[in-house]
Parts: sequence; C-alpha cells; structure tokens
Amino acid sequence: MKIIRLCLVLALPCLLQAQSSSIKGQLNDASGSPIVFANVALFNAADSLLQKVETTDESGNFTLRNLKAGSYYLNATYVGLKDFQKSGIALAEGQALELGSLTMGSSALELATATVTTSRALVEVKPDRTVFNVEGTINSTGSDALSLLRKAPSVTVDNNDNVSLLGRAGVLLYVDGKRLPLTGQDLSNYLQNLPADQIERFDIITSPGAKYEAEGNAGIIDIRLKRDKNLGANGSLSGNASQGKRLRRNLSGTANFRNKYMNVFGSGGLGAGEGINSMQFNSTQNGLSLGETNENRPDWQYYNLRLGTDFFLGKKHTVGFLVNANNSDNNNATVNRITIKQLASSTTAFDSILVAKTDNQGSGKQNTFNVNYRFDNAKGRTLNIDLDYGAYRNRSERRQNNQYFDNDENDVLSGFITSFDTPTDIDIYTGKLDYEQDLLGGKLGLGTKFSRVASDNNFLVYDEETGAPIRNDRRSNRFDYDEDVYAGYMSYNRPLSKKLNFSGGLRAEKTDATGNLQAFIDSLMEPTVKLNYLSWFPSAGLTWQVAEQHSLNLNYGRRINRPDYNVLNPFYNQLSQLSFEKGNPRLRPEIVNNMELGYTWKYMYNFTVGYSLTEDQITRLIGPDDSDPRASFINWDNLATQKVWSFSVSAPVQITKKWNAYFNGNFSHTNNQADYGNGKVVDVQAFSYSIYQQHTFDLPKGIKLELSGWYSGPGVWGGVFVYDPSYSIDFGIQKKFLQDKLNVRLSANDIFYQSWWSGVSKFNGMVSEGSGKWDSRRIGASISYRFGNDNVKSRQRQTGMEEEGKRVGSGNN
Repeated sequence: MKIIRLCLVLALPCLLQAQSSSIKGQLNDASGSPIVFANVALFNAADSLLQKVETTDESGNFTLRNLKAGSYYLNATYVGLKDFQKSGIALAEGQALELGSLTMGSSALELATATVTTSRALVEVKPDRTVFNVEGTINSTGSDALSLLRKAPSVTVDNNDNVSLLGRAGVLLYVDGKRLPLTGQDLSNYLQNLPADQIERFDIITSPGAKYEAEGNAGIIDIRLKRDKNLGANGSLSGNASQGKRLRRNLSGTANFRNKYMNVFGSGGLGAGEGINSMQFNSTQNGLSLGETNENRPDWQYYNLRLGTDFFLGKKHTVGFLVNANNSDNNNATVNRITIKQLASSTTAFDSILVAKTDNQGSGKQNTFNVNYRFDNAKGRTLNIDLDYGAYRNRSERRQNNQYFDNDENDVLSGFITSFDTPTDIDIYTGKLDYEQDLLGGKLGLGTKFSRVASDNNFLVYDEETGAPIRNDRRSNRFDYDEDVYAGYMSYNRPLSKKLNFSGGLRAEKTDATGNLQAFIDSLMEPTVKLNYLSWFPSAGLTWQVAEQHSLNLNYGRRINRPDYNVLNPFYNQLSQLSFEKGNPRLRPEIVNNMELGYTWKYMYNFTVGYSLTEDQITRLIGPDDSDPRASFINWDNLATQKVWSFSVSAPVQITKKWNAYFNGNFSHTNNQADYGNGKVVDVQAFSYSIYQQHTFDLPKGIKLELSGWYSGPGVWGGVFVYDPSYSIDFGIQKKFLQDKLNVRLSANDIFYQSWWSGVSKFNGMVSEGSGKWDSRRIGASISYRFGNDNVKSRQRQTGMEEEGKRVGSGNN
C-alpha cells in the first residue's frame, strides 16, 4: 500500500492539470488484419498545415496527442494500399476522440511493379532510448556483437571486455527484452559467438523507467535479433568470413510463416573462429621490477537455434511461445612470461624468469523458454504476462604448467603443474505482469515481477607434483549463490499542457540473497553471505516542446547494481604462479542516482548532459599480494564514491544528395574516491572522450560505399587503470543483385591497426604500465539472400522493452 500511496502523490500534480485533446484509431486492411507501421498524418482543415505525424504499432493502433481544439482531416498511407483520408474531424478541448477501426483498400498498382527504397538511419534518438541500427551498416560484415558494441553511441568496451555507458559501469545486457545473466568471460564468449548478421539493432536506454528492473547502474542495452514481419513465407540465408591473423566464419538463416491467425518463426546459425591476443606489463612493487608478456590464442565453435510461434486469438489476444538454444565450445592456449629482478640492481640480468603455459577447454550451453500472453483492446488498455525459465551451463577445465628458469632461460630452477575444474550452473525463473490503462488524459502503468537466480559454482584445484592430480583442499571450494527479487511498480505519464509532458514512477524491490561457501577444510570456512533489504527506486521526467523544432527533456532515476557470484567468491583463481584474482564476499550493492538533460533540434540533432553519483561503486583493483612480494592480484572492492559528468552529441548530416554522414561524440569526467586504510587510497580523476563517424556514398550502378571510424581519448577503467587514446578506421562496399534480394559485402576493419590499448595503474605501492592488442585488423566478405514475400506486413507480438519503446515520454513511461 505504501508504494501505491507514494505513486499517487507523484501522479497527483499531473492529474490536476487541464486535459489536452487526442485522437485514437486502428488501421486494418480489407481482410481485417491490422496494418503495421503505416504513416498517419493529421492536417488542419482550414489551411492544410501538418499538425501531427505518427506510425501505427504492431496492432495497427495509433494515437495523436497534445492537440488543440479545432477541425482536422486525417491521411494514412501504406505501400501497396490506397491512401486513406478521413475529413470532418471536429475536436473539442480535452476530448479523447475514438475513430475506431479504419479500413484501407487495396491499391490498383501491382506490388510486383512497385519499387520502394527505404533506408533506416544508423542511429535514431527517441524519447526513451537511442537505437543503433546495425542491420544495414556494411562494416558489420564478419563482425560479432562485442565488436559492434565498440561502435555504438555512448558505449565503451575496456581491455577486459567490460561494457560501460556514458562513462558509467554496470550496464545490464538484454537479448530481445530478456536479461542476459552472464558476466565476465562467460558474457564475453557469448557476445563474440553472436554474429552481427543475426542482429537488427541495439536499443540503448540510459535512463530506464519504473517498468524496468532497477538492476544496472548505467542503464540497459537490449540486443534485438532479426525477425521478419511480412505475411506469407519468408526467410534468408547468409554466410560470411573474415581474415585477420586468424580466420573466422559463420553461416546463418531465418525462416518465417505468418498469416492473420498465427506466426511461426525461427533462426539458426553455426560458426567457428580463431583469435590471438597479447598483453605486456612492466611493474614495480616491493623493490622488484617485473616484466610480463601474455599471448592468448583462443579458438571456438558454436551453434544457436531460435524457434517461436504466436497465435492471434482474435484482434485482442495473442499467445506466444519462444525457445532459444545456444551451444559453444571454447579452447584457449596461453603463454605467460614474467621476468623478475631487484629494482636497485645495476645489471641487466634477471633473478629468474617464470613461464606459465595454460591450456583451457570450456563449453557453454544456454537454453531459455518463454510463454507470453498479451491483451490489447485497442482503446488504451493492455495486459502482458511473461513466464520465463533459463538454464545456463558453463564448463571450464584448465591445466597450467609453471616453470622458473635462470637468466638465460636454459635451465629449469623449479616447476609444478596445477589444474582447475570450474563448472558453473545457473537457473533463472521469472514471472512478470504489466498492465496499462488510459486514465485522465494520460497512461497509468502497474506491474509486478518475481525472479529467482540459483547458481552452483565449483572451484576445484589440483596439484600434479607426482604426476597424478591431487585435489588441493586449501584452494578448492564450492560456492552456491541464490537470489530472490520481489518487485512492484506504478508509473504515470501525461501532458501537463500543450507543450509540457510529465512522466513519473516508483519501483520497489525486495532482495533476499544467500551466498554459501563450502570449503574442504573447516578452518577456511567463511560465514554465510546474507543479503536482505528493501530498496525504493523513484524515476521522473519532463519533456518540453519549446518551439516547433526545439525540445528539452529532463530525467532522473535511481538504480542498483548487486554483486554476483563471480565477484563474491573469495578463493584465488590463478592466472600464473605470480598473478591471481579473487572475489570479495563482503561486497555491498552499489546505488547510483542519475540525472540527464537532453536537447533536440530539428528532430535529429541531439545533445545530452548527464551526471551520476554512485555510492559503494563495485570496481576492479590491481595491487601487490600481501604474502608474496613478487605476486600481484586482481580484487573486487567498493569505492566510497564515483562521480561522472558526461556530455554526448549526435548529428546526421546530408552533405550531398549521394553522401550522407553521421557524427557522434561522447565526453565524460570520472572521479573515483576510496580509502581502505594503511595507505591504500584511490584518488583518480580522468577526462575521457570518444568520437564516432560514418560516411555513406551512393555510387553508380547501385554500389554503396561506407567509411567509418572512432577515436577514443584517455580515460579510466575500473578504479585505477588510466588508459591512453586509441582509434580505428573501417571501410566497406556493398552491391545488391536480383531485385535487391542478393546482397554482397566486402569490408576492412581497423585498417591502421590502432585499436589496441595502453595505460598505467597505481595502487597500494604498485605501479604497472601495460598495453594489449587483439586480432582487430581484418578483411571480410559476406553474401546473403532473402526469399519470400517482402510487401505485406502484419502485426507481431510485442513484449517487454519493444512495447515500451513505442510510447513517447522521457524514459520513465
């Protein structure tokens, strides 16, 4: 009841405002099927001036809001159908006019002779999200999801494949509106095994509203996979390959059958690849100088399947089922070499050299199942119910041979072999209900969600001193982590005046989590980690149409980032004999407050200023080991605070009729502060920026050329690693054949091989300068073929964030 009372208080100011007028309706074809994405335009009857333009949604519905009283006429257009016009529309002040079902007749023009050329913008900025359309960009050829994220506006990917948004860490990744629970290397492997050819777009949501779960400090990136929306049988086949130092290749296909009663769709892909990554570090600690080189040669194979069906039970009800299966095998051969000498030594000779050779064999299986029911009465009332189950099974077996050599690296001084068996099982159960209702000239939203995450993590270490592996019980453990989250929310949005819109909401989440460490030696047992707390997450936004081509929006939101099993397990993971990483069972959840002010000019030039204050920021720290003066470790801890100021700008520019360009710039200042005592202080400030641009040229004979590139200035990763600038230039060319059904692309990525990283870390007496490169300079080729009916579209199921993205608001709808 407290949630409802507080939400009513938030909504009360807008309920008291005078109501503006609106017009609603639904477009159907002659058979009664809804018409998707038709253009609906409203004109003033007196002077024929355009007043509003909207597109119909997947149910054929449209709503024209914030209208003045007066006389109007309405035009609707759609390829293959006759233009529809309705005149004599009289609208009173505050009236919500219902036009009901409107029917568009068939066109006399044969669709086979109609050629329609459309091109989606690379980046679309909407009231609640930024959409990065990768489906049409040529330079995605032979790429994967992780590589594409490096090009996305406001997104950065660091040297450990961690994703940040507007300079803020803690991004939550979704696939088709469903949260992806993987982290660390498991997440990196998944993204690298997801081909770009299967991705339609990224929805980048920096200020999620109350409807979204509060997890994810920096916001949400939703990876939307391709899905055909046409009637009849449709599909596509594609294959691509890219060559750098090593080869990558994949095949994929989609199939779809749709009529007015049902929709059956599926997709699948398989691929394989090899890579090569290298890192170098020069460090000083405890009077020692250490020089480290690391070369990693991964190879992988994968397949993925996706099968779903929607049943249209009349015009108001849809029931759907969706199954996803992903399977991957990953192998990794790593050679780590560390030279060791006294810092004060005047000779160039090393005291010793450690060479660690590691062979890793891993696999990942992800299977998810969804049942969805949706009700839409086409009059402003919707109900959406989702039930989900996900099973994630990751396996990893490593064998590491550590050998110490003399200065000449001829004689072995000592050596030992260690092996690791680290399986992880994750089961996720989710139930979600969302209800929306038009109310007092606005939209009321209510919903609830329950999620349970159960993870079972084994960390088994074996010593092979005598040849046979013997479990090391001092370093082995089992860590089970279960997390239940109960959530409820209420949101409301409506116009306050003809130019001012308000949206607000409140979400409550109760977290009940238990982490149970089971060591094999009683003295190493850790107390059970128990988390039980109730958190409140308000959000609010204002959108002001200052003038016809000028609008402002202001957003506020509070979010949380909970530590997961990867960073809570306190036992050591050995990268080499002198390099470790360990979790921290005492980590606290981090809380962030985000503010954003946006300005849009001419509906296409966008500017955003943001500020975020994070308390107990969970961060990655690199420091010396307490027990071995030669060793270093990577640890997780809470910073006291992190403050980030950010500014972003995006602008599409048509330079000539056949030359279009897009520019995006992101700038941020980060201030990390923490004091752990005993001189362990974090006091890091860094200004960072990144610039992305893409130029597209329409050449004769239907050839399209694309030149793109990004430049990333200095910045900070984690808590203390300050990195240097880097850049990349990409090139692509495309030609279509057979009435645009056959598409051939060629591409070259990172032509000058400058996308590698370098920087310095200073913490707790350890200074480490490092750099890293990966197999980023590549040439690629892709060929794809579409078959089936491309002309008549129908409705499709809309779930989760896809539905949310169509409503106009300020990100808190």
